[in-house]
Amino acid sequence: MAGRLTPERETELYAAVLDLLREVGYDALTMDAVAARTKSSKATLYRQWGSKPELVARALRHNKPGGIDEIDTGSLRSDFHAMTSREDDCEMEKNSALMRGLMRAVHDNPDLHQALRELLIEPEMTGLDRMLRRAVERGEVSADNPALHFVPHMLVGAFVARQLIDDRPADRAFLARYLDAVVLPALGV
Repeated sequence: MAGRLTPERETELYAAVLDLLREVGYDALTMDAVAARTKSSKATLYRQWGSKPELVARALRHNKPGGIDEIDTGSLRSDFHAMTSREDDCEMEKNSALMRGLMRAVHDNPDLHQALRELLIEPEMTGLDRMLRRAVERGEVSADNPALHFVPHMLVGAFVARQLIDDRPADRAFLARYLDAVVLPALGV
């Protein structure tokens, strides 16, 4: 991405993209709408980000709190709880609803899927892998524990299942209970 935008302007653009996504959804989001909302030219948007999927994925990445790999409290339980405490409940609810909407769009848009994988999912997976590797190195989790491979699935499942089963978004209290009752016992912690 070209570096001609100030960090403040970039943050403003990303916030506008996320607001528009929440208002109209991915399919109805257009570069024209982003340009109008941010008082910028469509040419500038394409020059900076190349495509709508890239702009959306970068806006989501920019909006995320610090990366998972920055979390190292000395124990897996504390790392997990620090990871789920990065957002307050209101922000978590807004972002979960946004991601649910994008998951529908991913099925019809391979470019969006690729951009989300590269810019959002893979960095988080890398950070989670590092966190789990540190837990193995500390002796908290056995290296041959078959649940290690399924930790991402368990974590994503918590967000999806809470909404489907309880008709409520996952919040920090729910995630703390889920980690202690499901994820950590599966890892032998």
